[in-house]
Amino acid sequence: MNLPEEFIQIMQKRLGDDFPAFLRSYENAPCKGLRVNTLKLSAEEFARRAPFPLKERVEWAPDAFRITEEKPGADVYHFAGLYYLQEPSAMCAAPLLGVKAGERVLDLCAAPGGKTVQLAADMGGTGVLIANEIDRGRAEILAQNVERMGIANCMVTSAAPGQLSAVFSDYFDKILVDAPCSGEGMFKKEPQALAHWSRQNVAMCAARQRGILDEAVKMLAGGGKMVYSTCTFAEEEDEMQVEALLKRHPGLRLLEMKKLLPHEVCGEGHFAALLQKEDGVRRNPVGKLREVREFERARKAFDSFSDDFFGAAFGEELSVWGAAVNAVPRGMPAIDPRSVGRLSCGVELGRWDGKYFKPSHALAMAFGTRAKRKLSLSREESVRYLRGEPVPADLENGWCAVCVEEFPLGLGKCVNGVVKNHLPKGLRMLR
Repeated sequence: MNLPEEFIQIMQKRLGDDFPAFLRSYENAPCKGLRVNTLKLSAEEFARRAPFPLKERVEWAPDAFRITEEKPGADVYHFAGLYYLQEPSAMCAAPLLGVKAGERVLDLCAAPGGKTVQLAADMGGTGVLIANEIDRGRAEILAQNVERMGIANCMVTSAAPGQLSAVFSDYFDKILVDAPCSGEGMFKKEPQALAHWSRQNVAMCAARQRGILDEAVKMLAGGGKMVYSTCTFAEEEDEMQVEALLKRHPGLRLLEMKKLLPHEVCGEGHFAALLQKEDGVRRNPVGKLREVREFERARKAFDSFSDDFFGAAFGEELSVWGAAVNAVPRGMPAIDPRSVGRLSCGVELGRWDGKYFKPSHALAMAFGTRAKRKLSLSREESVRYLRGEPVPADLENGWCAVCVEEFPLGLGKCVNGVVKNHLPKGLRMLR
């Protein structure tokens, strides 16, 4: 690999005798890994079902495995949200935060969603998880991954950190700031990071990180913890950034700091620091959600669908904004979506057009196992569904959850022995 000469000089000075081993690490293929979605099954159960070889467990993420599979994202289990593909060393930051069930958690720079999914699994489907990404296009990818993994307690937003801090002052128990950085740990995986590297870019990233961190501190409740992480080795963005943060905010305390380097671990490298806000309060957010006037009519339309699809009342708290009917977890803050650029909140169950309710794909991924009508397909049969084809089925007419084995893939509508395919076109498997 043709590394920038200035980068080589910096790392040689920093690492000393370890530098030759660091340089040799760039001769190796990029490390790959997957983390099992424990909201759907255990790591042990996935290992028994795994469609391709799994290597050793990732030391700092016990539900994760290193892999060598060339196209792990093309498997039907990936479409079912049973696992998330992530570089192994990037998995070290979220466990450091130590999130617990029922907490208020923010993933401030969340796209494409690997750490969000990791946090959601540790929360066990309870509490409030807000995943934010300032770039709208990347936020949409984040929302798709949250949906695929069946996460029901997450709000996805697309806002600048300052917009969020204006609403969520002193609110969160835990915050993860996986900040945009110069990406020195991504040189093998993303050639663009290598092409754009310069000392000037490192300095620009460090300045941007300072602003993000200052806003994050405003949102951390008293006694709350924050992890700051990057996928770079630059001290200006890592150790020096943390040192400067502590000077600007004397109420913060450094609890732990770790740096994974590619010649020391089987991974591309990551930095993470755990901090705690020693004093302060824990507030509720500013702002209110204005529901649509026709909320009761929308709820009645959904209840009629629920009686048929689930065979019972749904039982979750509902929210209606525009045409979307959402299942909102208990404790989710009721705020105007426009104040935080909200893309999703909880699970979009479907859309109500003023007369009829039509279910959404997200409903199947989060709640499909509850469906009264389920079509269980083999892995081979599931490929037909994922390609958008209709599937024969011995089911009564109506909406059903289509599953690979017992794991939902999406929705179908059975009409006279044939399940018509309602998998969104953008989520289908390419032939």
